[in-house]
Amino acid sequence: MAVSAAAPVEYRGLKALSWDLFLGPATYWEDTFFFREMLARFGQPALEVGCGTGRVLLHFLADGFDIDGVDNAPEMLAICRSKAARLGLRPTLFQQPMEALALPRRYRAIIIPAGSFQLVTGPPLARAALRRLAAHLEPGGGLVLRLVQLWQPGEPEETDWTLVRAATRPDDGALVRWWQRVWRDVGRQLEHTEDRYEVVIQGEVVATEHYRQSPAARWYSPEQAAGLCRAAGFGPVEVIDQPGSLPDSRHFAVVAIKE
Repeated sequence: MAVSAAAPVEYRGLKALSWDLFLGPATYWEDTFFFREMLARFGQPALEVGCGTGRVLLHFLADGFDIDGVDNAPEMLAICRSKAARLGLRPTLFQQPMEALALPRRYRAIIIPAGSFQLVTGPPLARAALRRLAAHLEPGGGLVLRLVQLWQPGEPEETDWTLVRAATRPDDGALVRWWQRVWRDVGRQLEHTEDRYEVVIQGEVVATEHYRQSPAARWYSPEQAAGLCRAAGFGPVEVIDQPGSLPDSRHFAVVAIKE
């Protein structure tokens, strides 16, 4: 069975169903500790934008944080609700794109993990997203973006099909494989991707889904990301190296404060 998925919502189908299988719980990600520090710094209530299946959100809810979640992918949110029910949690979730955010309350902290802000690839939409995020912050509140530079000098601009992850589903013992090829427009700082997800039972591929995102994501230098936040009206903007990262690490965070 082959399914083509080229909708604006990137995370759906096997891609959504396999997200937790491949990436694991929040406790395995060092950014969880970083965002905990940010929530302690700015206070609550908090909002996670791009909460997906709840990797960060449910971890913080279980620890008693007042945190809401928003995502544009209905299937990811459905998984999040199902996981929350099993944990005895009742998250407040919204299905909206960040560039048109319109939520009923304001927050002391807004966090966007895992480079999710970079999925907004058009510059006008990125600027609109930052304005909407600022509108949902209380004065003195902080927006925390964790970003990744998707290409660095010396790296190939295009890759062939590569096996990214393979894991066995605990519910039925099926092997799920995630393949990807990537091509980049370095001048425009845009990454394009094609993904193939396969379900293998007893050595036979029984299901395949293809996803093509062109473009899939935009990358920024730390200076560009900070400038984008300032242009959107934020006050002090800080670039932070991630805990444990090397000086030349491709991961960094931008903290922008609403005055």
